[in-house]
Formats: sequence, C-alpha cells, structure tokens
Amino acid sequence: MDSTTDGSPTASERHKWVLPVTILGSSLGFIDSSVVNIALPTIQSDFGVGLAAVQWISNGYLLTLASFILLGGALGDRFGTLKAFVVGLTVFVGASVACGLASSHGVLIAARMMQGAGGAVLVPTSLALISQAYTGEARGKAIGTWAGAGGVLMALGPPLGGWMVDHVGWRSIFFINVPIGALALLLSRNIRESQKGDHSRHLDIPGSILAVIALGLFTYALIQIGEGDIQGGMSIVVVSLLIGGPFIFIESRSRHPILPLRLFSDRNFTGSNVLTVVLYGGLGGALFMLPFHLIKAHEYSTTMAGAAFLPFSVILGVGSRSAGGISSKTGARLPMVAGPVLTGIGFAALGFSSALDGYWLGYFPGLVLIGVGMTITIPALTTIVFDSAPKEDSGSASGINNAAARSGGLIAVASLGIAFGTSDMNSLSPADISNAYAVIMTAASASAFLSALLAWLVIKEAHADAND
Repeated sequence: MDSTTDGSPTASERHKWVLPVTILGSSLGFIDSSVVNIALPTIQSDFGVGLAAVQWISNGYLLTLASFILLGGALGDRFGTLKAFVVGLTVFVGASVACGLASSHGVLIAARMMQGAGGAVLVPTSLALISQAYTGEARGKAIGTWAGAGGVLMALGPPLGGWMVDHVGWRSIFFINVPIGALALLLSRNIRESQKGDHSRHLDIPGSILAVIALGLFTYALIQIGEGDIQGGMSIVVVSLLIGGPFIFIESRSRHPILPLRLFSDRNFTGSNVLTVVLYGGLGGALFMLPFHLIKAHEYSTTMAGAAFLPFSVILGVGSRSAGGISSKTGARLPMVAGPVLTGIGFAALGFSSALDGYWLGYFPGLVLIGVGMTITIPALTTIVFDSAPKEDSGSASGINNAAARSGGLIAVASLGIAFGTSDMNSLSPADISNAYAVIMTAASASAFLSALLAWLVIKEAHADAND
C-alpha cells in the first residue's frame, strides 16, 4: 500500500477512490431515471391523481435537471469539483428522503425538483472528477468503466425497481438512494481535491433563473393544453417564448454564460442539438407511457413491467461501448441517420402491435429495435457534438447536449395529455389507454424519423470540412 512518510495516502492512492465514488454517485441518477417511470402508475393510483399531476412528478425532476445542469458544471469550476460533487450528492440524497416521505403529490413534486437540482450538480462533476484524476489511456479506461457501470445499473434498474414497488412499496425506490449516497459520501473523504476552485469565475445566475422560468412556463402551458385549456395554454406559451429575448441578451453579455452562443455558429453543433431534442423527445414520451400501458391496459405487475424493459436497457447499456467504433469507420453521419430510422421503426412496431396479446409479439420486437437504434445513434451523436466544438469548450458542449436531451423529454411528457384528450386518467378504460398509447408511439416514431432527416440534411462529416 502506497503512503507518504507521515502515513497519509499518496496521490495515486487517493485517485483510486475517484472511480468507485463517482460510479456510486452517478448510479443515483441512472437508477432514478430508469426506475421512477415504472413506479408512476402505482404512485398515481396511491394518490388518486390525474395525468397532469403524474406528468409533474416526472417533469419536476427533468425541469431543474435540464435548467441547472449547465450551471452545475460551472459550480465545480467556481468552488472546486469535489466540493460541488459532495454538495450535489447531499442535496440529491436529502431530496430522495423527502420523496419517500411525501404525504401528497404536491410535496413529491417539490422534492423531485430538488432531486433534479442535486442531479444537475452531481452529473457533470462526476465526469470532471474522473477527468482530473486520470490522464491519457487511463482516462479513457476510467470513463469506459464509469459508462459501463452506468449501463449495467440502467439495465438492472427497471426490474429491481418494479420488484421493490410490488413487494416493499413505491417509497422504497427513493429510500434506496440513502445507503448508496451515504457510502459515496464516506468514501469521498479519501479523495483530495486535485483542482482548486477559481473564485473569480462568474456564475450565470440570471441566465439559469430565466431558463427555469421559460422551461417551466412552457411545460405548464403544454399540460394545460392537454387538459383542454387551449387559449390559456397558448397564452402561456407566448410568454415563455418572449422570455427567450432577455435570456439571449444575458447570454450574449455574460462573461461565463451557461449557453455560449458562439458554439451555435457551427452547423454540426446546432444540428446535432436540435436532433437531440427531437429524438429524445420521442424517447421520453414513449418510455413514460409504456409502463402505463403494460400495467393499466394489460394488467402486468410492476415487477413484470420493469422486466419488460430489459431488452432495451441491456442492448443500450452493453452495446454503447462497442458501437463507439462504428462512427470512426463510417463517419458519424451514417449512424446518425440509420440509428434514428431503426428507432422510429421500433416505435411504430410498438404502436401497431398494441392490441396483440403477449409480450413477445406485442413489445419485444419494438424494444429490441429501439435499443439497437439508440445504441448506434448515441456514440455518433456524442462524437459530432465534441468534434464541432473547440477543445476548451468541450465541457460546455457536453452540458448543452445533455440539457437538450432532458429538455426534449420534458417537453414530450408535458405534451402527452393531448393524446388523452381531457379525460381523467382515473376513469380511462384499457381501450382508451391503448388508443392513447398508439397515438404516442406514432408521434415518437415520427420524431425519430424527423431526427434521421435532420441528420441527413444538416450534418456534415468532419473530413469534408477539412477538405473545403
């Protein structure tokens, strides 16, 4: 065991704790994103609430995560990455306890928003800690291990979470975060901050606040339209869009903006992020609706509904690392077209087979196609995002793309009420739920095909640029 003469751990010994700590911390976000959707039908029945409340239970988390994730990385730069990581982890765990103890859906929504705020700091600082602790080939291996662990957790999350909901109760999926977070906090004490904070760094607080307000109003407006208040909802949409003017003004003047506008001068960067919003919007809406269809229309247990996600989760979690080499051989544009096309066919298969009895015909083929399609798309999309931004802006580029993915899911889930009409979810028959499910899967399929078209029309290969 390496140690200094005074018995304190050496730099190499301290660094060995970075990977387990970041995997444990990040696992909270991975588990939360894949488990909560499975529990939503049970939560909806327990509180006896309608679709709008259930949408906010999901969207409260997505709203603060999408809005603050760019600020979260900047907090690490300002106060020190390890310190920001610990704060984000503490907030996430505390909010998880509040979720598990929630006495009403309103309290649960508020706690979910706090979870999202904690996750917005936790996610970017996890990767930053790895980047600071490792260099060269070791960094690549560490990031690969971190991503692989996330894939395994994402695959195990739905079936494990479904079992916990059935046998322990839905509150247990939030309390499981406590021992995981506590262990990560305990082990983080073995890490010494390798990069001190830059206290002169400016934080774009006004931009972050405007982003939350604009996204929050837009989300609320879409939910209102879904409940039948078209005039009121459209009025709020206009207000949310008008906030975009002051937001862009602030970002253009800020010394350290959360949204560096100069990056959008690159065609590939702009196109890939628009594509991300569209594709992840379809995915977010579909994955929100699928458990409701399994449980409410086909009477699956929550455990079985969670297990139903395994083909998608396993393919995505295990295949993403091996799929990373495809874009290096073919270029990123081809997989960014082919992947969404396969994903769109998968969504269409789920929609068309909604009336079929049995998992193997009704769900399995579509979920396999979606898993393969997203597995092909994600590495190529990530490559384009990083290649189209200057190296010194790689952190901002990654954060923007992450925020785009979360925003797409946020908007899609907020729009789902339109598929149900103005009906109360508690009074919907299995046939009504199946009809709404088919509409949502068709819309998700259209989103995937649109993202493939965007990739075909907008994305240019890097080698083509070099030859211009």
